[in-house]
Amino acid sequence: MCTITPVSVTVGANRIIPTIAIPHPLGNPALTKEDEFKLRRHLVEKALVALQTPVDGQKVFED
Repeated sequence: MCTITPVSVTVGANRIIPTIAIPHPLGNPALTKEDEFKLRRHLVEKALVALQTPVDGQKVFED
């Protein structure tokens, strides 16, 4: 999970999940508490799917 996906690609990460922003990679303080919880849950679920997905080389898991 990263905010700057080109850096992850450059260093050779095989599973890359884009996140929100550098100061808040897994959240958005402008959202309500409930909406931020939904956002964080979505990102974690996406990461769990990425971990279960067989990859050959690098893969960026976009929405």
